[in-house]
Amino acid sequence: MSLQGPRSAHSASFGILMKPFRVFSISPLFSLGLICAIAAGPRALAQKQNSSSTSSDTSQMTAVMDGGAGPCSLELTVSHDGKPAVAANVKVHIAYGFAGVRKLDLDAYTGNDGKLKFTGLPDHVKRPPLTFRAVKDKLYGTASYDPENECHEKLDIVLTPQKSED
Repeated sequence: MSLQGPRSAHSASFGILMKPFRVFSISPLFSLGLICAIAAGPRALAQKQNSSSTSSDTSQMTAVMDGGAGPCSLELTVSHDGKPAVAANVKVHIAYGFAGVRKLDLDAYTGNDGKLKFTGLPDHVKRPPLTFRAVKDKLYGTASYDPENECHEKLDIVLTPQKSED
């Protein structure tokens, strides 16, 4: 009986367990990123705390919808019976570009102050004026806006009861 067979099997399995430990090297780019993240962490946290403390009254923030299609903007104030209409839904369909092939449908809600700002509106549209439709519960209102005549405008929408179609 030879002991060489069991020894080689034993040493082979023992050799798998005894592989040399590999040392991982950290690339200079990774270490630079790690240092920047550690250094920027406290500043970012302090900036976040400062911004939240300066804007403690978030009820007066105006909701903003960016269309990303041009330089124009429109600020709408939606009201009913002289009070701001909170969470009124405002929609608009915009056809612009050569022959009106580009289309943009924007849909947003007013803030607690009844205001909503649309930014990034195109300055040339296919069929001006644009019609902004506001709806809340059973109340309805519209505003017309022509970006070719006035690129930055403020308009009011007064909501009235919708007429039933009988």
